[in-house]
Amino acid sequence: MRGTIRRVLEAAGGAFAPILLAFGWVHRAAHLLGQKGVGGAAVRNQLSGLLGAMRRHRDAVGVLGPAVDHFVKVSRSYWPGLFACYDTPDLPRTNNDLEQAFGSHRYHERRATGRKGASPALVLRGSARLVAGLGTRAGAGTAADLAGADRDEWQRVRAALEEQRQRGVERRRFRRDPDGYLKDLENKLIQSRLPA
Repeated sequence: MRGTIRRVLEAAGGAFAPILLAFGWVHRAAHLLGQKGVGGAAVRNQLSGLLGAMRRHRDAVGVLGPAVDHFVKVSRSYWPGLFACYDTPDLPRTNNDLEQAFGSHRYHERRATGRKGASPALVLRGSARLVAGLGTRAGAGTAADLAGADRDEWQRVRAALEEQRQRGVERRRFRRDPDGYLKDLENKLIQSRLPA
């Protein structure tokens, strides 16, 4: 097998070299991003150096130069949020890991409610329900953690959720009976302008 590959590379001459170089760069980037036990600053510096080298030597890959430019551009566009997973314990590293977490939540939500579609409560109370569901599956939290919760913060979150729920009720009311909803608003406006 090795001999066959060697003969093919000799027959291709220098035509295969740009592909090997570009593949090596992408493989190196994947290796850098896949490191464990390294801080975000170190990974950021290493990847920054690699992207700089790719940009400086892009002419060495010939017609693959635009692909290298695209790789560097997309990497830079993700830059602000790319390294948070290295400094935050248990934060999933890839979109695929996050999608699996959300998919697991949707699956359990469907099993618990019997609904085929997404639960409306997930949209209205998603910030609380999703975190609670993911934390429960991870085995995080004890009764002592709950006892030490900030009650004022909890009440602020509950108030915000209730306000959001009320807006949802109002939107549904408008969709069901727009004329009645607008007439009711008009009456409230008139009542507020009348002298007491």
